[in-house]
Amino acid sequence: MSVNVKRLNAFLADNAIYVVLIVLIIGITISNPDFLSLSTLTNILNQNSTKAIIALGAAFVLITGGVDLSAGRVVGFAAVISASMVQLSNYPQKFFPHLAVLPVFIPVVLAVLAGLIVGLINGLIVSKLHVPPFITTLGTMVIVLGVNSLYFDMPPNNSQPIGGLRPDFTKWGSGSFRIGSFNLPYLVIIAIVVAVICWIIFNKTRLGKNMYAIGGNVQAAHVSGINVSRNLLWIYGIAGALYGLAGVLEAAKSGGASSSYGNMYELDAIAACVVGGVSTTGGIGTVPGVMAGVMIFGVINYGLTFIGVGPYYQLIIKGLIIVTAVAIDIRKYLAKK
Repeated sequence: MSVNVKRLNAFLADNAIYVVLIVLIIGITISNPDFLSLSTLTNILNQNSTKAIIALGAAFVLITGGVDLSAGRVVGFAAVISASMVQLSNYPQKFFPHLAVLPVFIPVVLAVLAGLIVGLINGLIVSKLHVPPFITTLGTMVIVLGVNSLYFDMPPNNSQPIGGLRPDFTKWGSGSFRIGSFNLPYLVIIAIVVAVICWIIFNKTRLGKNMYAIGGNVQAAHVSGINVSRNLLWIYGIAGALYGLAGVLEAAKSGGASSSYGNMYELDAIAACVVGGVSTTGGIGTVPGVMAGVMIFGVINYGLTFIGVGPYYQLIIKGLIIVTAVAIDIRKYLAKK
């Protein structure tokens, strides 16, 4: 009997994130059975697709034992860059009044490239100058906010919210793929594709193996012949590119952009990663865990609103879940030591 109890405890410890998610869904469904429906699931997935992409980017950095505070501001910068170049030609307040109609992929690529560059800068500072990731990304967060504000304030825009985006751009944030009588949002499809690619990188590539090795013990990684600097450069670059993609999708989803986009997104992403089992000490984390972490907060935000729980109570619940997840993670780390 004691063996079975130990096995049960081990199973619950290893799969706590999924147990919490199931319990949340069951609890909300008991309160309001209408919650358990395909349309509700679709709405939750759609609302959290860009958050999942940001969280996956943050997971790359966290697994190496670092942290990226610049994520949210990179999302906002990418949103402004892409939105400023895809406005309708007859829109009265165009960001670039004389800009020709560009193919959609050009603004998208430029925005993702901007995120990639910020990520590479972060990686360069961390790996070559050996500045702690917290300080590095705190600095670049402020710099990106300043650059974005200057760009957003350029005449004739003068810090006015960017609107009037072309339908061929916004469809990626609001359109859907019809399967019989069911509509699957493009955002959800893109998030799933990104998650699959990240899973392959995490589990099937040398970069992924090196990432876990660096997070587990950076000195041992050096001794084993891993080029830590080069790998960190790649990892931070990929994270930045994912933030850029998320920014593009945020602009497409909302049909506009402003310099305030992305504010505090990095905290939600880090929280989702930690709740999803990504260790704060590095070396541990999975793509399914990150996605489950995003879903937990998605269920909290959508589900508790669905049953009439106020936003202040939701914040308390989210905070308790974050603290509990970190406490469990630290206990596991201390137990291993």
